[in-house]
Amino acid sequence: MSALLLLVLAIGTWVPGFVGTAAAAILPWCGLALALVAVLALFLARRVLLVVLIPALVWALAIFPSLPGLGTAPSADAAPLTIVSQNVRAHSGGAAASAAELADDGADVIALTELDADSLTTARDALAEEYPHSYAIGTVGVWSRFPIANAQPLTLGLDWKRALRVEVQTPDAAVAVYVMHAASVRPGHQQDRDTMLSGIAEAAASDPASAIIVVGDFNAASADPALGAIRSEMDWVRPTDGTLGMTWPAALPLARIDQVFVRGLDVQSSTTQRAGNSDHLATVTSVSVRGGESDPAP
Repeated sequence: MSALLLLVLAIGTWVPGFVGTAAAAILPWCGLALALVAVLALFLARRVLLVVLIPALVWALAIFPSLPGLGTAPSADAAPLTIVSQNVRAHSGGAAASAAELADDGADVIALTELDADSLTTARDALAEEYPHSYAIGTVGVWSRFPIANAQPLTLGLDWKRALRVEVQTPDAAVAVYVMHAASVRPGHQQDRDTMLSGIAEAAASDPASAIIVVGDFNAASADPALGAIRSEMDWVRPTDGTLGMTWPAALPLARIDQVFVRGLDVQSSTTQRAGNSDHLATVTSVSVRGGESDPAP
């Protein structure tokens, strides 16, 4: 019975809607249950191992796209660009602490989501000196050591703005940076989130920029079927620290719902870190522009 349940959960990650969303969040932990069943079978009934084999294979296929990866060697042609992103939890009063801690670690670009009016003000004050270039709209904001051009708000199919696009003018190239704060998910109420995820995929697909990175709170676990559209347009950034990169809840991370996608960029490293008192860990991603694929920034 337990093996059958695990099989259903693994298959659920290919089912659109709330079923797929819930199954994707639980999927990584199914591996622990499978391992426990296998160990018990060794001692109690080895024939059970054959029953566990099929769920194990299906689970492996479902989890494979979310497994850790390896970073690339530093580029000789371009300096690394480090981009951090964190949901700072509105009304928590911790945005300034998050911003300061992320800045202390030397990030080049800081993206914050779930900003309210007060947290936006405190984040701006904390980052003004080291990050003179910024843009914010709705619940999202981005701060950069390098000049920002062509900033624009994005609705991604909704009636309010929870995403943005800017071009960060690094010394090596112009990099299009998207920051999004996807709508929340509740049983029977996830259409707004799915609309935004489809919208960000469409925006990336039509973007003429050679180097693009998309960061933020997607409110979707790594294996969620709703991420299929953007996965087909961009490369999902695998954690390079040997973990699954879980980001939420910060006290005991159980799911990676803060995602990073790139196109035209080589990922040197990708990890997570604690900052402030948010209920999300921050994603920390270092990238370099692929040689010859982007023109130097003016």
